Amino acid sequence: MGSEYRRDDGAGVAVAEEVARTCPHVTRLGPIGEPLDLLGLWDGADLAVVADAVRSGAEPGTVQLIELSEAAGTGQGSVGPPGTTSTHGIGLTGVLRLARAVGSAPRRVVVVGIEGSEFGNGVGLSPAVERAVPHAVGHVRDLVDPAG
Repeated sequence: MGSEYRRDDGAGVAVAEEVARTCPHVTRLGPIGEPLDLLGLWDGADLAVVADAVRSGAEPGTVQLIELSEAAGTGQGSVGPPGTTSTHGIGLTGVLRLARAVGSAPRRVVVVGIEGSEFGNGVGLSPAVERAVPHAVGHVRDLVDPAG
C-alpha cells in the first residue's frame, strides 16, 4: 500500500517488491494507493498481508505487526492500535468492515507497518525507513511461510 512518489509512503511498495522478488508463491496485488482498492482483490483469501507506512508516534523506521481483528479500530483512519493513523481517506479497518459486511473479507489481515516521517512529494525513502525494509520483509516472509 502507498505511493513511491510520496517519500516514506513508498515503504509498503518497497516491501512488496522485495517479497514478490524472493517469494514466488506469494500473490502481489499492488502497489495499491487506497485501501478501497483492496475490495475485489483480497476476497476470500486465508491471509492478506498489507505492507504500509504508518504514523503512530514511534521512532521512524520502527516496524509494527498489527493484526486486524473483528473489533479492530474505531476511527475512519485507524489502522490498528489507538493513535495509529493512515494517510488514506478510509483506513484498512473501515475497508475490512465493509468487506465483512458483504461477505468477501479475507479470513485474516495483518498489517506490516513501517513508521514513516517524510511524506512530502518526492521519491526515495528516508534513511530510517530504508533500513527497516529488510526487517519488514522478514516479517512478511514469516507470516506467509511460517515453516521457513
